[in-house]
Amino acid sequence: MREWAAATTVRRVVLAAPRSFCAGVERAILVVERALEQYGPPVYVRKQIVHNTHVVADLSRRGAIFVDEVDEVPEGAMTVFSAHGVSPAVRSAAADRHLPTIDATCPLVTKVHSEARRFAEHGDTVLLIGHAGHEETDGVLGEAPERVRLVQDVGDAERVRVDDPRRVSYLVQTTLAVDDVADVLAVLRARFPDLAAPPSDDICYATTNRQRAVAEIADACDAVLVVGSVNSSNSKRLVEVAERTGTPAYLVDGAGGIDLRWLAGVRSVGVSAGASAPPAVVDEVVAALSGLGARTVREHTAVQEDVRFMLPKEVRQ
Repeated sequence: MREWAAATTVRRVVLAAPRSFCAGVERAILVVERALEQYGPPVYVRKQIVHNTHVVADLSRRGAIFVDEVDEVPEGAMTVFSAHGVSPAVRSAAADRHLPTIDATCPLVTKVHSEARRFAEHGDTVLLIGHAGHEETDGVLGEAPERVRLVQDVGDAERVRVDDPRRVSYLVQTTLAVDDVADVLAVLRARFPDLAAPPSDDICYATTNRQRAVAEIADACDAVLVVGSVNSSNSKRLVEVAERTGTPAYLVDGAGGIDLRWLAGVRSVGVSAGASAPPAVVDEVVAALSGLGARTVREHTAVQEDVRFMLPKEVRQ
């Protein structure tokens, strides 16, 4: 009761916009929904379609079965590749098992795959700035394992070795923090003056927009809550962006994840959500804050989004 009483100081909620689902996530979820409608359950999905527990649980209830690898899928069963993309080896393994597949890879991730192939075919050593073990980086690394090298941070940038310093390029995981990438790139450019860049930024528009919105609201708030699951890279980056402004920030998978001790004495709470977090979960968090005494909910819009992606041909209606 003492913790609850201490948290009832909350008076204002500031919602960052844009927040929650991006076009790539909406597309990936719709791919699974359409596949269930058109082909009937079960539909198998390699890895989580997007990194959110609520989305995965909802699709599981409707007949989607999530597996780690395609060798867990019964031969001939309809299979969806997640929004994070897959390596050529995964595609080959699926073909070997005669699996009909639908590719829900975000088009912006597909762009990075294409760039990796192009740079590698040009003879470059490709430095991929990203996080080890993330499905997106695993997929891109698999495009040219002998030529792509993972650079996770400034330390890696200082140590990485290339075959020819005159033939080196870089790519970026789409969900990274802009400032972190800038720090790594500063080191790489100092070491490799001929470093070639992708034709356009790899960090996706949704990641950039959500980070900008969080940075803008964090300055005006006493604490920030970011709605997203623990395995969501872009959600964790939003927490880090808020923390860089000096504002305490916390990742929550839903209203039940709010620790009342975080809100003791707090009057203004900023709320955002990673690109894979459902809007309904954000609404639940706002409702919980209103229950603690928040009298006003204001939206701060950093930029408008109107991006839409076409569905794969297998599920177009």
